Amino acid sequence: MQLEFLGTGAGSPGKFRNVTSTALRLLDERNEVWLFDVGEGTQHQILRTTLKPRKITKIFITHLHGDHIFGLPGFLSSRSFQGGEEPLTIYGPVGVKDFVKTSLRVSGTRLSYPLNFVELGDDGVIFEDATFKVSFQHLEHRIECVGYRVEEAAHPGELQVAKLKAMQIPSGPVYGQLKAGQTVTLPDGRTINGQDFIAAPQPGRIVTILGDTRQTPNAVSLAQNATVLVHESTFGKDEGKLAHNYYHSTSTQAAQVAKKAGVHQLLLTHISARYTGKLSKELQKQAQQVFKKTKVVRDFDLIEVPLTEKA
Repeated sequence: MQLEFLGTGAGSPGKFRNVTSTALRLLDERNEVWLFDVGEGTQHQILRTTLKPRKITKIFITHLHGDHIFGLPGFLSSRSFQGGEEPLTIYGPVGVKDFVKTSLRVSGTRLSYPLNFVELGDDGVIFEDATFKVSFQHLEHRIECVGYRVEEAAHPGELQVAKLKAMQIPSGPVYGQLKAGQTVTLPDGRTINGQDFIAAPQPGRIVTILGDTRQTPNAVSLAQNATVLVHESTFGKDEGKLAHNYYHSTSTQAAQVAKKAGVHQLLLTHISARYTGKLSKELQKQAQQVFKKTKVVRDFDLIEVPLTEKA
């Protein structure tokens, strides 16, 4: 599982940062990629990566400001031209369906794949299967805006091979039976319960990706015990009043959310064009004074989401 940042800027494209889009790469887990927001030019950014548009099966939109959705029509069209046939589902606030449908209709665009929409209502779970659960909660922005929490199911415990070998149980098909938790009778007459040789399950990872927001308890709720929290940082430490007035967050406010929620790592994005070069590093330093494991991400950063320690 990896996060790849296709756009980390705020408001409008800049020389060094495109507008918002983040890819959650689940290629090992389910051979899919999920996009969170699709700012203008996202399809151009994808061309500079190894991502394949046909692998993108879900798009999660946080809100309908242009720097988060203007790249949708172009990406959807290009996905058709590039061999996309698998269905794609777009999740987002009410209005995202109208925006996409109108854009495709006016431009006479026909897609080669089914396009589905899930428009959001009350906070809750919007997707769940055997491997992942996605939930959302509303945040505080000028227009309706949400944050998403992606929870991975626990990984089955590993077979304790060293323990089996210590008991002089030879490898072979019996190991597969024990791994499945079966009770096996060995040729020497011993009866072995596979459950006794399976380690504790490996906890699944949690990725929280927030839209634009000022301080709100829902941000902490969404980020609770997250492996990685992706949080906007439009303003610096001393711009709290501006951040509140414009419904955004400062670097230190994002760090406070990470600290309260007990997250493992904080990634700051949605960086204003005012913060370039050394100034963006200053945002990182400000946040690190509150929450040490903070990084200001750049376009095309690829961040590994590590497995958590075993329970």
